[in-house]
Amino acid sequence: MPDLREMLSGERVHLLDGAMGTMLYARGVFFNVCYDELNVTHPDLVEEVHEQYIRAGAEIIETNTFGANPVKLSSFGLEERTEELNESAARIAVRAAAGRTAVAGAIGPLGIRIEPLGPTSLAEARDYFARQVDGLLAGGVDGFGLETFSELAELEQALRAVRSRTDLPVIAQVTVGEDGRMASGTTVERAARAAERWGAEAAGLNCSVGPAVILDGLERMAEVTRLPLAAVPNAGLPRAIGDRRIYVTGPDYMAQYARRAIEAGARLVGGCCGTTPEHIRRIAQLVESIQPRRTSVRIIREPRQPSAHPPAPPLAARSALGRSLAAGEFVVAARILPPRGWDPEPILDDCRTLARAGARAVGIHEDRRVTRMSALAAAARIAASGPVEPIAHYTCRDRTLAAMIGDLLGAAAAGVRNLLLLTGDPPGAAPYPDFRSVVDVDSIGLANVVAAMNRGRDPSGNAIGPSPGFVVGVALRQGARDRAAELRRLHWKVEAGAHFAVTQPVFDPDHLLDFLARTGSDGAPIPVLAAIQPLASLRHAEFLRNEVPGVVVPDEVVDRMRRASRRGDSHAAAEGMRIAREAAAALRGAVAGVEVGAHRGAGMGGAVAVVERLGAG
Repeated sequence: MPDLREMLSGERVHLLDGAMGTMLYARGVFFNVCYDELNVTHPDLVEEVHEQYIRAGAEIIETNTFGANPVKLSSFGLEERTEELNESAARIAVRAAAGRTAVAGAIGPLGIRIEPLGPTSLAEARDYFARQVDGLLAGGVDGFGLETFSELAELEQALRAVRSRTDLPVIAQVTVGEDGRMASGTTVERAARAAERWGAEAAGLNCSVGPAVILDGLERMAEVTRLPLAAVPNAGLPRAIGDRRIYVTGPDYMAQYARRAIEAGARLVGGCCGTTPEHIRRIAQLVESIQPRRTSVRIIREPRQPSAHPPAPPLAARSALGRSLAAGEFVVAARILPPRGWDPEPILDDCRTLARAGARAVGIHEDRRVTRMSALAAAARIAASGPVEPIAHYTCRDRTLAAMIGDLLGAAAAGVRNLLLLTGDPPGAAPYPDFRSVVDVDSIGLANVVAAMNRGRDPSGNAIGPSPGFVVGVALRQGARDRAAELRRLHWKVEAGAHFAVTQPVFDPDHLLDFLARTGSDGAPIPVLAAIQPLASLRHAEFLRNEVPGVVVPDEVVDRMRRASRRGDSHAAAEGMRIAREAAAALRGAVAGVEVGAHRGAGMGGAVAVVERLGAG
């Protein structure tokens, strides 16, 4: 009976199997079905795929459990059956192997962000993986194949979950993009060294790209580690043919690159998405006659973990806003919208007006409902030529993490130093039932990313040059229905590296003061700027009260606006300005400053008056 540990420690090249999902799809199982549930609903179908790969020459087969963790299974309401599905998959593979091949329990990523980029803690992630490990062990696997991981932090938790349960061997594989790097720019060299440091018995690359990119990465891995290496590419990149995406790389081409991978040092070869038994059969014809070359390991010194990263500059040295916050000065800021067109002069005029009124900073609100200049671009122009310092509002929703990092690096290059990070509201109803909003990371995760950037590193620890010195703001939703949850999120944002918070518009000062009193015995953990929004009309007050979640507009305020509106629009606007001044005055001494909402036209005059009164007071 094959011993996986002996196979990994020996000198021979060994053949892994190919894609399970590709074969199941070819048999009519659509992608909207939970493939992991097939282990109990259609075990014969799964076993047949294993049998085909074994007959093709595979010496190690992987269980049909790539997505069988509680998080991914929850999408199908199957999270409570995690252990059962994994055990069933292992038993099917062991039965198919019949002592002819080794069986590796397949474990893939959770499909969610974990700390510091998401709300799931490292311990929670480890526990999710451990449930999968328990089921696979009960089913009798010979070891584990951790595969398609794009973040080292998550791979480490999966490996730790295995080690918390067993000492069976582990093959740790990461995935890269066409640039040959993992997500956030992590190099394959760093991934190989990490796998070796964490005690994996083998390391490698799988999925996402075709053989050429995998070969390039494998050659680089071979220079820095003595671990056995695995090369498990897709059958090229999929092409759109009609309404289907088809992998068209043939068996001969895959075998050609398998030979090159073996010559580069691979001891495990196989295939991922798009590969079939025919691909494995063609590779098997090469394996017996090819032995891996011996490689010399190139030792590369890399910085120690975060303790060796350069410290972020002091808050007071980052921006004028940072100096005011560090000194405890009352901050008077305004909030405006970018222009509808590309000409920056309208927003620069607004900034000049507000600066003359006494505003120290101007927040550039990101309104993604209509076409406007981006908040970062507007902030960059203000930073370059404006009379006041910008605070760029930046929303996570519908942006990938890589895109966000690129945006923020560009903002730093353009001189933008103050950020207000927002998760973003979910989209409203739309006529497209299949539309889904994307939140790769929320504002807490992005605050962690920016904190790392302030230490000169990206989320994966790669150097980005000198610290951009960002001053990080976050939102405080004092009107949230679940106050306990909002208080927890505030403290998580502080732990992530936030320097200040901006509230929702305040029309009831006592409501905000009560919320702040609940943040801790010493008050709010970071300086809080209260959002002050002069009401323009009764309709404006009713809209905020009834249609903007979390904004508290008391009956008294609505009644005052109703009485004023009966005397005319100008009286209503004047009353809205008085309400705003009263709210700001009631909060002075209890908050670190205010951000007054201003809009071009009639709204600007009221905002300027409020800013002037606060600046003078």
